[in-house]
Amino acid sequence: MSGSTPPTASRSPSASSPSQTQDTITNGADVDRLVLQYLRAKGHNVAEKALLSEIEGSSSDAKNEGLKTINAEELVKTLAVFVQKPSRPGDNALKESSTVLSELSAMGNPPALQTLISNISSVGSEEILAEDPLDKPEGFRELVAWVEGSLDMYRPEFRPILFPIFCHFYLDLIQAGRKDAALQFFATFAPQLEAAHSATLQRLSTLLLPAHVQNDELAQRFRDEKYFIRISRSGFGLLLGWLTEGIGGEAMGAGYGFYGEKGKRGRVAVMQVVNNHLRFDVTSSTSASLPPNTWEESTGLTSSLIPHANGTQSKIYNPQAYNISKGDLKLGPAPIPEELRIETERVAREKAMLEGVPASQYDISLARPQALSGMVAPTEADMLPLPPNFKAIDVEREVSAIRDARKRIRLEPSTLNGLDPTSSQASAIRARALPSICAYTLHDVPEGAPCCTFSQDSSLMAVGFSESYIRLWNLKGEKLRGMRSDFSATSIRDSTSLRKIKEKKGSSTRKLIGHSGPVYSVDFDPLSGSAAPPKYLLSASADGTSRLWSMDTMTDLVAFRGHENPVWDVKWSPLGTYFATASRDRTARLWSTDRIACVRIYAGHLGDVDCVRFHPNSLYLATGSSDWTARLWDVQKGSCVRVFLGHQGPVSTLAISPDGRYLASAGEDLAINLWDVGSGKRIKKMTGHTASIYSLAFSAESSLLLSGGADWTVRCWDVRNSGGPPSKRDTTTSSNNSPKFGEEGIIESTSDMISAFPTKRTPIINVQFTPRNLCLVGGIYQSPETR
Repeated sequence: MSGSTPPTASRSPSASSPSQTQDTITNGADVDRLVLQYLRAKGHNVAEKALLSEIEGSSSDAKNEGLKTINAEELVKTLAVFVQKPSRPGDNALKESSTVLSELSAMGNPPALQTLISNISSVGSEEILAEDPLDKPEGFRELVAWVEGSLDMYRPEFRPILFPIFCHFYLDLIQAGRKDAALQFFATFAPQLEAAHSATLQRLSTLLLPAHVQNDELAQRFRDEKYFIRISRSGFGLLLGWLTEGIGGEAMGAGYGFYGEKGKRGRVAVMQVVNNHLRFDVTSSTSASLPPNTWEESTGLTSSLIPHANGTQSKIYNPQAYNISKGDLKLGPAPIPEELRIETERVAREKAMLEGVPASQYDISLARPQALSGMVAPTEADMLPLPPNFKAIDVEREVSAIRDARKRIRLEPSTLNGLDPTSSQASAIRARALPSICAYTLHDVPEGAPCCTFSQDSSLMAVGFSESYIRLWNLKGEKLRGMRSDFSATSIRDSTSLRKIKEKKGSSTRKLIGHSGPVYSVDFDPLSGSAAPPKYLLSASADGTSRLWSMDTMTDLVAFRGHENPVWDVKWSPLGTYFATASRDRTARLWSTDRIACVRIYAGHLGDVDCVRFHPNSLYLATGSSDWTARLWDVQKGSCVRVFLGHQGPVSTLAISPDGRYLASAGEDLAINLWDVGSGKRIKKMTGHTASIYSLAFSAESSLLLSGGADWTVRCWDVRNSGGPPSKRDTTTSSNNSPKFGEEGIIESTSDMISAFPTKRTPIINVQFTPRNLCLVGGIYQSPETR
C-alpha cells in the first residue's frame, strides 16, 4: 500500500534544495515550450505530437518519483485513531500508536482493518498521510495578520470570517487524527475568539477524536451547512486578492513571506474552507456606510435557523428575506371591551370626585396610550378568547393603572446627552434621568436559587430554589395569610405543604413545596395591579411541570404537564388567563388556567428554549433559545412571524418594551441586542457587561432599559441613543481574562450605557420595574469561598 509523502518529509544531505529543483523544472519547461511553438509554427504536426506525448510521459514519471511505498504497520498506526469501540461508538478503541499492532492482533486483524478503513469516512488515507499539520496553523496565522493589518474601515467586516475558518481547521485536524496539532492550534488561537464565541469554543474543545466529530450535532452542522457572511463588494475583492495572490502583507516577523511555499500552502487551506463551507452575501453598501456591528449581525449557520418561507423547501440564508415574507404585524395596544371601558370611566370619575382632583387626572387614556405612528392596533376579534363578562377586580385594575400612570416617575435619559458631569446641575439632572433601584440580596443560600420575582404591588418576593421549593417574603414585614379554615387536609394534594404552612403560620416568610426538581422560574399574576396583592403564582421546574399556586391558601392548585424535559421559564400573558412555558425539549407552549392540556406548541428552535415573553397586546410571543436566535410567534396560529439573528451565544433573557415597538435580547455573548419588532432588524448592539446577562426590563416610557447579570452589576441603557463606538472603557476584565481582538483584556462599553450600579458580590438574577417606575432587583450574595 502506498501513499504520497508529506511535503515536510526528511531529505538526505545530498538531496538538492527546493530552489534548485524549482529552477530546473522551470528552465526545462521553458525549453519544451519554445520547441513546441517552433514545430507548430513550421507545421511539423507529427513531430509536435510526438514531443508533446514524450513531455507528458516524463512529467508523469517525475510526479511518481515523489511517491514511496510504506509498510502496513506504518499505515495502521497512522489510521488507528479511526477505530471506534463497538459498544460505545463515540469512544476510540486504539488511542496509543505504540500498542496498535498488538491490540489489532488480539481483535483479529482482517475484521479490525476493515472496521478501521470503513471509519475513515470522507477522509482518504492518502490525504491523511500527505497532509502537513502545520499548513492550517500557518494559514490561519497569516489570515489573522491580514485581517488585523487591514484598514479600520474593513476590519469589522473581515473579522467574522475568522471564526468559521478556525472551526473547520480544528475539525479537520481532529478528523485527520492529528489530536496534538489540533490542541496546539486551539490553544494558540481560541483565546482571540473567546469574547464572542465562548459557548461554541467550549463545545469544540470536547471533540478530541474523529468519532466525536462524526457524532456531534454542531460539528455536523458546520460540515453540512454553509456559514453565511455579509461583506461589501470592495471587501470581497480584497479577500480574493489575498487568497489568490497574497496581497496585503504578512505577519510581523513571520519570515516565510506570502510567496513562500509554506505561506502558499496555508492560503490554499484557507481557500478550501472559503470555497466549500462559506457563503458570502456581497452587498453594494460600503464599509464606511454601515455601523461596525452590522457585519456580524446575520452571520452563522443561518440556513437551518430560518424557517422555510410559505411552505417552500428552498433554503433562506438572510433572515430579512423571511421576515419580509411574513407581512406586517399588529403591534398596537390591545383594545378594551366597551362594557369594561364604560364602567371604568364611571368608577374613575367617582374616584376623582372623592379625591377632589380634576377628572382629567383619571382619564382612561393615561393608562392606555394610543398606538404609535405606523403601528396597527388589533381589534377585539384578533384577541385571544377571554371570559365574556368582566369582574369588579377588572375595573379596579384599570383604575389602578390610571392612578399609577398619574403618579409615575418619568425617566428621561435623553437629558443626559451632552451633560457636563462637572456642572452644578449634573447631579439633579442625573437623578431625574436614572431610576431609583431597590436591591434585595439573599444570604446563606449554598444550594443556589435560579430565579426570583416581585409582585406588582411590591409587597411580595418569590424565590425558586434548587432544593425544589419556593419561598415567599413579605417585603413590608407583614404576616402572610395562612390557609382558610374551611380547607381540610383532604382537599389539598400535598399533605407536606399543609404541615409546613401550619408550622410557619403567622410568619412573614413561607415555603411552597410541591415540585420534585429545582425551580427555574416564578411569576406573579399580572391582574392584581399595584393596589392589591397577587392572587396566583406560576412556577416552572426541572421536573417537567409548571404549577399554579394560590396566594390565599399557599397551596398548588394544579400541575400542568406536557413538556418532555425541564421547564426553564414561565410567564403570564398581560391579559391573564393564559401563560407560556419554555423547555429543554426545544419547544414553547401556551397554556390556559381553565384546562390542564396545552393550547399551542411553538416548535422550530434547534436548541433549548430558554426564555419566553408576551407582547404587551398578547398577540405575539417572543422566545430566546440556545441556538443563538430569538423568534416571534403568532400566539393563536402557532407560526413563526419573525426571526432575530445576531447573537453569538445562547439567548438567556428577553424584554419587550411597553409600547410594543422594541425587543431586547441578551445572553452568554455579553451583548444586548435591540430589535425593531415590526421589521425584525437590529437597531443596535449594546456592550458593557463582563459576564452573562440574566435579566432585562424596560421602563414604562420604553426609553430606558435595565440589565442585570453575573458581573454583579445593574446597568442602565438609553434606548433612543444611537450607541455606536465606545466612549469610555470599563477596565473590569472578563472572568476568564481572555484576550480579545482590539483592546486585549478590556471590555468596552458602548456610548448608550448611562450608568452602572455595582454590588459587592451579588449576581443579579432579576430586574423589574414597578408600575410607577421604581426598579426592584434581586440576587444571591456570592461569598469569596464560593467557587
